[in-house]
Amino acid sequence: MIAHRIAAGLQPDPARVIARLFLPGEELPGARSRASQVVGRVMSLAEDEVERLAADLLHDFGGRHHRYQALLQRHASIVAAHVEGAGELTAARTLLLGATFTAEYATEGAALCNPSAVLSPDQGGLRAGQARVALSLRGIGEGHISSIGFCSAVVGPGAQWTFEPRLRPAAVAETAPARWHRAHLQAVLADQGYLDELAKSVLRALPEEFEGADLERALAEAHRDLLSRTGSAATADLLRKVVSSAYEASFACDTELGQRVLSPSADEESNGMEDARFTRFTRDDGTVDYRATYTAYDGQRIAPRLLTSPDLRVFRAHRLAGPAARNKGMALFPRTVHGRYLALCRSDGESTSLASSADGYAWHRAAVLQEPSAPWEMLQVGNCGPPIETDQGWLVLTHGVGPMRVYVIGTLLLDLDDPARVVGYSRTPLLSPGPDERDGYVPNVVYSCGAFLHDGLVWIPYGIDDRRIGVAYAPLGDVLADLVSAS
Repeated sequence: MIAHRIAAGLQPDPARVIARLFLPGEELPGARSRASQVVGRVMSLAEDEVERLAADLLHDFGGRHHRYQALLQRHASIVAAHVEGAGELTAARTLLLGATFTAEYATEGAALCNPSAVLSPDQGGLRAGQARVALSLRGIGEGHISSIGFCSAVVGPGAQWTFEPRLRPAAVAETAPARWHRAHLQAVLADQGYLDELAKSVLRALPEEFEGADLERALAEAHRDLLSRTGSAATADLLRKVVSSAYEASFACDTELGQRVLSPSADEESNGMEDARFTRFTRDDGTVDYRATYTAYDGQRIAPRLLTSPDLRVFRAHRLAGPAARNKGMALFPRTVHGRYLALCRSDGESTSLASSADGYAWHRAAVLQEPSAPWEMLQVGNCGPPIETDQGWLVLTHGVGPMRVYVIGTLLLDLDDPARVVGYSRTPLLSPGPDERDGYVPNVVYSCGAFLHDGLVWIPYGIDDRRIGVAYAPLGDVLADLVSAS
């Protein structure tokens, strides 16, 4: 085995909790809310008891949540319509009301896995030969709902990796609607098969860049005959759902990277945000931002989505479109090639393919790079994160799935100037499940969503059995020497 494991690792921490709005009676679709009755019970309590209960809440939960009082006040405002004279509520009763409609959720109570590593925007306080790595983590909680957490590590000099402390409390982001480009919306509607006359009319009425209010105006001004046609209500509903799915998530300035948790904020990701693959993207003008693809899941369907961020504090989430963006596991190249955005994908469900885009949002039909062939990839192959640029070519970590659904990690090397050309592929797996890596939430799995190259070493943080995280490294020279020429 070329890769060398080290002792560093992460275990899921059930104490990393976030506070979510809880509306009793609405746990299942179609159920009747019990909010009015619950509010009535809170309002019937004597003020001295309310003050005692509020003090207990602050004592017991204040340290477990970022800006806890503000969070409770926000949740209280959501149900304030059930309260006569809500503006006259005392501070204590407001906190109690908010807490009554709040529940803790352990974001990684079930598992922590599938990390992705990039160079951190914070490189302060390091010694010579060191670099700070920012990692995204897939946390899995109750109901198998996934969120995106973060942490950091210091790598180097040499074969050294140290995870930095993951501070608590965990913090969630404030969200707001994001703007759209008209061509992007058109591509998404085409994907959904909803480019009917009403949709075309609305698109013509929208400005080049727009927000939700512009969509509502365009719908209101649409011809009555279009609005009354069969299927128009479904088109209008889809337009609203798609446009509202884009959002901006901002974390408070006083939060550390390791505190931040991106939790589902759109309908299409209501059952999870899975397997983010981050890359540090360099634009053609030399400016840099962070980008990640992830898989949104609503309980029935998946949707590949895009995160962009200048600093890993403020994020914008958007839908991806096109034939290549219909399956799990897209991974972006860290720069354009000949003016085109490129991504690895698995659009046929079992092969590694290459897709391109003019704008980074709508992805054309992908061309197959690698089909399953080796014994350890009989079921499928795919990427294990964004390509790493080296002098020899684009180094791609791959995952292969073989007999007994065992996941291993291999490699591909793509031509630097023409990534559609495979230069070589790994002779043997780079990393396979070890004797103590066979048992977990999903047995027999080692899986990464993004490796990191530093000082000649390929660092591979990886998920173990969808339960915990380990770290391995391999000298780049050894990785390249093990490749079989594809020519």
